[in-house]
Amino acid sequence: MSLNRSEKQAVIDEVTGLAAKAQTLVMAEYRGITVADMTKLRSQARDKGVTLSVLKNTLARRAVAGSAFDVVSDQMSGPLIYGFSTDAVAAAKVVADFA
Repeated sequence: MSLNRSEKQAVIDEVTGLAAKAQTLVMAEYRGITVADMTKLRSQARDKGVTLSVLKNTLARRAVAGSAFDVVSDQMSGPLIYGFSTDAVAAAKVVADFA
């Protein structure tokens, strides 16, 4: 599925907003995770106030440009899930507990 320009901009704007409010960004490779496990992970994340998103890496790079998370943009490659959290440890804890 290919996004048009306005859809891409909407994704960038949404993620930019998440990055602006977040204290933490966790990136994790999701290769090999079943749909059922991904659904469980998203549910656990929601319960902890963590926003998980599967994004095109180029859109994620654009979204974090100029933010505190810009320093990790060179590591945004491969199949990644992005977890943003206003709580400094919640995103990392959700992903670590799941792993």
